[in-house]
Amino acid sequence: MSKTAAALTLKSNHQEERIELTSDKALGAVILAGSILGIIVYGGLLIYLPLLVLEISAFLAVALLAGILGWIGWTMATTPPPEPLPDLQSGTAGLGSNQSQVRMGKEDNPS
Repeated sequence: MSKTAAALTLKSNHQEERIELTSDKALGAVILAGSILGIIVYGGLLIYLPLLVLEISAFLAVALLAGILGWIGWTMATTPPPEPLPDLQSGTAGLGSNQSQVRMGKEDNPS
């Protein structure tokens, strides 16, 4: 590959990163504007229909909490139990022979 082709490839990759970052920033700006608009609309609805808006808000909050708890329960009920761990009673499980001797106070070169 020539230096020019390599430079074009690097430039192309850099432009793709710049486009990706730009689209991320644009998406962030849209989310920010939408949240601000949502707050304004919610506040306006609270002024004109306070009881209805509060009832709907309370229902949605409880439904969201119950939905999350239901999802956690379903996940716990349908997940298979983990595999049992190997016997760890001996205290040397998983250690190599040299490591177990050092752990027990014995070294490779007894004096």
